[in-house]
Amino acid sequence: MDRTPHILVVDDHREIRELLAKYLAKNGLRVSVASGGPEMRQVLRSASIDLVVLDIMMPGEDGLSLCRHLRQTSDIPVVLLTAVSEETDRIVGLELGADDYVTKPFNPRELLARIRAILRRSAGVPKPAAEGPGERYRFDRWLLDASRRALLDEEGNEVPLGTAEFRLLLAFINRPGMVLTRDQLLDITAGRSAQVFDRSIDNLVSRLRRRVERDPQHPTLIKTVWGDGYSFTAKVEMET
Repeated sequence: MDRTPHILVVDDHREIRELLAKYLAKNGLRVSVASGGPEMRQVLRSASIDLVVLDIMMPGEDGLSLCRHLRQTSDIPVVLLTAVSEETDRIVGLELGADDYVTKPFNPRELLARIRAILRRSAGVPKPAAEGPGERYRFDRWLLDASRRALLDEEGNEVPLGTAEFRLLLAFINRPGMVLTRDQLLDITAGRSAQVFDRSIDNLVSRLRRRVERDPQHPTLIKTVWGDGYSFTAKVEMET
């Protein structure tokens, strides 16, 4: 099986798509291209993509909406292409879970360097055991509806989750029984901004435990593995 990293470039400008595809392929990457959301989803259904390069300014469904969709349905790293004047969009993109951004006009070598750095980092993160768009996961006494980002108790009452708490819970649910280090959890939940929030993963785990554990002081679902990180011990069942 060819494990050359497969990059998906999503940009409505044909010239940019083609130039990036040629440059990345010349530097040893496999590349697919898409002009917008429908083509992006088609590629994602038919190929295993390792990273998405995503333009923010596109007609119709813009890059921020597509980034949100990717974060709701996968852990595929995302690099945003933004204009110099789009500082607010860059911030929103990172808050939505993008891993990095490059401002236009950009040097393709810079983009390649950022892609390689993200691929090196994500290579150390265990892959999900199972994952898919719109999944509903049952564990212990809880139901997580991933498409709605809703955590429901046994009576159907919704328990509010912040974005980081949702991403952490989904990371655990998709990797039951795996020991995840703090660095790996930071990569999954924070991406490029992980260095800013270094070591905050312990606080995030504590907050999530207060949401899902019967006794947060004596957790049974999210166990601490001393010297290594954390492990999700609950049995997980998927509903479609």
